[in-house]
Amino acid sequence: QVQLVESGGGLAQAGGSLRLSCAASGRTFSSYDMGWFRQAPGKEREFVAAISWSGGVRNYADSVKGRFAISRDAAKNTMYLQMNSLKPEDTAVYYCAAKTARGPAAGTWEYDYWGQGTQVTVSS
Repeated sequence: QVQLVESGGGLAQAGGSLRLSCAASGRTFSSYDMGWFRQAPGKEREFVAAISWSGGVRNYADSVKGRFAISRDAAKNTMYLQMNSLKPEDTAVYYCAAKTARGPAAGTWEYDYWGQGTQVTVSS
């Protein structure tokens, strides 16, 4: 069982930066692949980025590639999403998720545990 809590959301101007954190509780954080997803009003939840249990494999959605960076710190049981060059279309509720380690994945159905989400709003 893994409990996930996101933080770091807020309001940013276009071109600015934010860093999201996802704190995980439980003894086996390092055995889970992790991911970030987002959901804008009226839209389906979409994949943003994923990282393998070891941190050695990282995948990104095309819309954020080159602007966002996913990372994890096993000692702190925490995953991060560094978001740079933010755009108004990045506005959404951002969720972190965890799945049994079989390789990072982009499908929401592949994840077993979810956080409650943190709002990110980017003004133009």
